[in-house]
Amino acid sequence: MATKAKTIHYYESVGRRRVAVARVRLHILGKDKTVTVGGVKMTKGTILVNGKDVTSYFGSLQDKVRYLAPYKLTGNEDRFATTIVVNGGGKQGQLEAVIQGISRALEKTNKEEYRPILKKEGLLTRDPRARERRKVGTGGKSRRAKQSPKR
Repeated sequence: MATKAKTIHYYESVGRRRVAVARVRLHILGKDKTVTVGGVKMTKGTILVNGKDVTSYFGSLQDKVRYLAPYKLTGNEDRFATTIVVNGGGKQGQLEAVIQGISRALEKTNKEEYRPILKKEGLLTRDPRARERRKVGTGGKSRRAKQSPKR
């Protein structure tokens, strides 16, 4: 029996930073140059984070430069409509998770061409730093030593 050809509607990947996790989908636009995701019509270049526009979620100009960097490096600024679901951590951890997720999804679109570009900029590397665990008997801190008696 012949297998059906699988049509790809989006490229999906996951980005992580500390406890923040971002699930990224790069939607391929149809013939009418729009795609409907969760009842919302999206055009090329649109980015939604947790159902909101990306500029309302990550507001500063520095953040905008950072999350658009993977698109600019690969020349895909207005090729995809992007939806992102991010949770955990703070805003900066979430932003770095989003950047890694976008980079990994772009890598899936054209691996041999985009991987060296993104790898050179360090966008595919997960930042391994994490919070140090609290040790028992140190008074509630990670590195604090027990106080010794004076006499």
